[in-house]
Amino acid sequence: MTINIRPEIEALEREIVAIRRDIHRHPELGFEVHRTANLVAEYLVSCGIEVRTGVGKTGVVGTLTGGKAGPTIALRADMDALPIHETNDVEYKSVHDGIMHACGHDGHTAILLGVAKVLAERRERIKGTVRFLFQPAEEGEGGARYMISDGGLNGVDEIYGLHLWNYQPFGQIGLKPGPILASADIFEIRVNGKGGHGAAPQGTVDAVVVSAHLITALQTIVSRDTNPIESAVVTVGKIAGGNNFNIIADKVVLNGTTRAYTEANRQMIKRRLRTIITGIGRAFNAGMEIDYEDGYPPTINDKQAYQKVFTAARKIVGKGAGEPYLSMGGEDFAYYLEKVPGCFFFIGSAPVGRDPMSVPHHCSHFDIDERALLVGASVFVQLVDDLLTVS
Repeated sequence: MTINIRPEIEALEREIVAIRRDIHRHPELGFEVHRTANLVAEYLVSCGIEVRTGVGKTGVVGTLTGGKAGPTIALRADMDALPIHETNDVEYKSVHDGIMHACGHDGHTAILLGVAKVLAERRERIKGTVRFLFQPAEEGEGGARYMISDGGLNGVDEIYGLHLWNYQPFGQIGLKPGPILASADIFEIRVNGKGGHGAAPQGTVDAVVVSAHLITALQTIVSRDTNPIESAVVTVGKIAGGNNFNIIADKVVLNGTTRAYTEANRQMIKRRLRTIITGIGRAFNAGMEIDYEDGYPPTINDKQAYQKVFTAARKIVGKGAGEPYLSMGGEDFAYYLEKVPGCFFFIGSAPVGRDPMSVPHHCSHFDIDERALLVGASVFVQLVDDLLTVS
């Protein structure tokens, strides 16, 4: 397999890897990415790039204006870590107990800084503007929305983002037009019954029994209400209720998530969830309450933007660019794609010699093949060259 790392990126290999390891060693959560944001801002300034800090609370926006007028393209990296204790035995292991970069955002930030440096050195050849978005709080808090509300997308014509992806080996780039990641909503259901002695169930409303029927019924949303060739998930991930083995529970709380690749299915799931809950409650004479929280919408790639990334990716990894390993995970990059056309894609990063499934994202031993940083940076540079650079 031939991989054509851009020579200007290859020259920065040690610097890009060092940045990634420094950020990995000092992870920060959510919007509290102060050290990382300072590192990013200082680096961009050193490259002669215009910088705005405090965007979306703690985000950083860099603007590189080319030598000639043209469109504005945004490239995005997320900066936040996860509340996981790292178990890797590496010299760049997290120095903060209970916090680690277990998803690759340290690598995303390092990639985009390397790209910014390369593009800044050839700004006179750029016909247009490149906007660098360094975003906090992707992991569940929707930092993208705050970046947007603070003007991060103002004037942007297209946006592109990447994700290191341990479900694919080094040298592969996964992308497709249309949905590439799912919506990610959250629900809590409270089943209110009538308790009593376990030996005398008559006259009670057993919240545990009601919950069992409810969980089974909810699975029919996917198996019977969803088109079989479309993907959807309804998961009850937590159940809490009951006091003792011989007491009929009067209350059970269920927490879960729903996932869908289309907004139509997302809304259908939400409607059916409520209908089934109401019906089960009436059938068993139980009180039912639900709190439903809309999370990230589906991440849907624009067809034309996808084609631009595919063309650039083929120049870097050849036939290694193709269909991604899909999951029902969610990404707040979806909010950007609701505003402007763009494409989100995956860079294979499974550590060499390891089964891609053995080092999954969001686990305590997560790590990457750092050569993937060069692949991601090369694709970004190639993409900007294809779209904005005057030869």
